[in-house]
Formats: sequence, C-alpha cells, structure tokens
Amino acid sequence: NPAYRPHLGSTTYNMCPSPTGGKDWNPSAFDPQTGMLYIQAHNDCFNMTPHEVNYIAGTPYIGANVTMFPGPGGWQGALLAWDVGEARPVWTLKENKLPLFGGVLATGGDLVFYGTLDGWFRAVDARSGKVLWQFKTSSGIIGEPMTFLGPGGRQYIAIYAGVGGWLPAAALPSVSEN
Repeated sequence: NPAYRPHLGSTTYNMCPSPTGGKDWNPSAFDPQTGMLYIQAHNDCFNMTPHEVNYIAGTPYIGANVTMFPGPGGWQGALLAWDVGEARPVWTLKENKLPLFGGVLATGGDLVFYGTLDGWFRAVDARSGKVLWQFKTSSGIIGEPMTFLGPGGRQYIAIYAGVGGWLPAAALPSVSEN
C-alpha cells in the first residue's frame, strides 16, 4: 500500500504489523505428544518517522523514530498453541503489556515454558494453556528455556534473563534511534 511507504521527515501512522512481524526469530516448540506447535506471537503496530542516519558506535542504527503500540484487540504478545494436523489454534495466552521475544520449550511432561519481557518465567499446561507455575526474574526474558539433568539425575529448568538488541523499541512506548 503506497500510503504506508515511509518518507524522510514525515510520520507514517498505524502500520501493522510492527517491524518484528507476527512472530520474530525466537524458536517455537513442537510437541509430538499433543501435535501442537507453541508459538510466541506478536500483535504490535507502529508509527515511524524516518530521519537522516547519524551513526554512533554502540547505539541502535535504524534511522527512524519509532512508536510501537498494541495491535487490534489491545494485546501485544501471546503464546499460541497451534494444532498442526488440524491447522487451527487450540488456545491463546495473551500478554497485554508487551510482545513475547523469548523462545518456547515443550517437555515430555505436558509442560510448556516461556518468558516475558516484564520478567515472568512461566510453565503452562501443554493441552489447556493453564498457567501452572510462574517465577518473577530480575529482568525481561528474551532467552530460550532449557532443561537439564543435575546431580543425582534430578531434572532442572533454566532460562537466561536479560534484554538487549532491537527490544528497547518493543519494550518502551517510544524510541528514538540514531
């Protein structure tokens, strides 16, 4: 749509989806037991004002002021369970505040783990999407959950918490970049 083509010095409004798309690069997870793919979906729109780029080492470098906001329905991110065989959604957990940028882990115990940009690490029931457990970390989460066997054969779950890269544009209502 030519009306949404950005022009230097002028603002283009209400573009959907945002530059992160409906889903970013972070890995989804497939569970062969449920036949479902667990996807971290995005529902962001944005306004953008391109400007002359002034490169400063160590700073974001896209040449635009960007304001991101929730898309249709008022939510920004969701964990979506997609039935691969039926090609349809089964359940959706909406995150109203921020999109999801971390990966997803599905386990053989019918659990799905994911993290949020506001720092929640959650375990949900793989079949219903019901939140079974959550832990508030000290930072937002863009890492991928992992599981491993520790001493004595005990299973552990871990995730790296921390935010960087393009994420400030999604985590803040307005970002001006050089």
